[in-house]
Amino acid sequence: MGLYNNTMFLAVWFCIVSQCFLAKGVFGFACNWGTRSTHPLPPKIVVQLLKDNGFDKVKLFEADPAALRALGRSSIEVMVGIPNDLLASLASNVNNAEAWVSQNVSTFISKNGVNIRYVAVGNEPFLKSYNGMFVQSTFPALKNIQAALIKAGLGRQVKATVPLNADVYQSGSGLPSGGDFRPDIHNQMMAIIKFLNQNGAPLAINIYPFLSLDADPNFPKEFAFFNGSAQPVVDGSKTYTNVLDANFDTLVSALEKNGFGSMPIIIGEVGWPTDGSSNANVKNAQRFNQGLFDRIVKKQGSPKRSTPPDIYVFGLLDEDAKSTDPGNFERHWGIFNYDGSLKYPLNLGGGKSLVPAKGVKYLPKHWCVMSPQASTSDPNFAQSMSNACTYADCTSISPGSSCGNLDPKMNASYAFNMYYQTMDQRKDACNFNNLSMVTKIDPSPPQDPSRRFVASNCLVILFPLFPVHSISYDLCQFQ
Repeated sequence: MGLYNNTMFLAVWFCIVSQCFLAKGVFGFACNWGTRSTHPLPPKIVVQLLKDNGFDKVKLFEADPAALRALGRSSIEVMVGIPNDLLASLASNVNNAEAWVSQNVSTFISKNGVNIRYVAVGNEPFLKSYNGMFVQSTFPALKNIQAALIKAGLGRQVKATVPLNADVYQSGSGLPSGGDFRPDIHNQMMAIIKFLNQNGAPLAINIYPFLSLDADPNFPKEFAFFNGSAQPVVDGSKTYTNVLDANFDTLVSALEKNGFGSMPIIIGEVGWPTDGSSNANVKNAQRFNQGLFDRIVKKQGSPKRSTPPDIYVFGLLDEDAKSTDPGNFERHWGIFNYDGSLKYPLNLGGGKSLVPAKGVKYLPKHWCVMSPQASTSDPNFAQSMSNACTYADCTSISPGSSCGNLDPKMNASYAFNMYYQTMDQRKDACNFNNLSMVTKIDPSPPQDPSRRFVASNCLVILFPLFPVHSISYDLCQFQ
């Protein structure tokens, strides 16, 4: 997928969203905060994590009451999301929209002091993979939510928008200048854009260079990064050295072509996962996100727009309970591990670096591993592995992932322990047909300090459970 074969930056339709955005310049960053975790961090710890790292804007994918209460009086600007499954109801009756705004916006602003600035109506509702399921309900839902905000006296303070995937536009020439909106949704896009423009709201677009690279073996890898050595793409007087700029300017061209050349744009999601496929690893994620942070600190725009957009980086924390339908990488987009620990260092500018979450407590140092006396030839072995991975996250031991080359016994120990920790170290959670045992001896092999950031994706980052939390350990052999 590439500008080189007319599809580069456009094959991102199968992505399911979830998380982080950065505000312009060094004045503050921001982050999508997803909560699809079996053991989510306590909201107060997450809010402190945001503050400690200079994040002053955050997006929630749904109106999670605990998260919103924790954000109260924090001064952090909030975008609160509406899931796609609510669009039909909100589109059908403005009273439903008024009730949603009252419960999830007005109440938290007035009673909790939450600084809500946007309502995200739906989540990539025009994805091709949805087969038009939400095409007819999205714009009516947007109009009703905006009307409800105005009726609540919040029309100036809170703006409604629709986060869209980059597959809503395309380029017949394969160059940014050829950008236009998809013919099948062109009317809907024009209606939405005109409405957003009338109400002073931005257009939000999610762009994923990782997905372009991961989906197409012919994609020029260096073009996915900001300091790559890929051959530049020349489009008239504009030159493109990375896919993010090329994709963004395709949208700008589409807007210009349809009479909205000055429309404000937010990049709603962009990031790089650290596990779940051969391209999803710590080294690539650190390289991409550091380049992205550097651009934001420098206030660097695109060839067609020198003024940089707000960029929502995806995401804050890994989410072990997310659907893996798009790929095993879907659970590993966070710049932090499940428990708020660091995956890799990032320079945030001004001498600041990422710092981990504070106040996270852990369960006792007990592990569930395969018994030395057990055999992989045991008739119950395969079923036990399957049972463990049905209820726990085993994506890191899938083929192509960071722990994909473990031997069968280490695979079993990984799976058994993931289940054991996910089930809060219950006594019966390490009972796999006499194949497993609980140990107090850390089964992790020693880390090679020289490769700690490259290899850290092999760490089994286990899930916080307040007031006692699970532990982190490593069962992966470092290469």
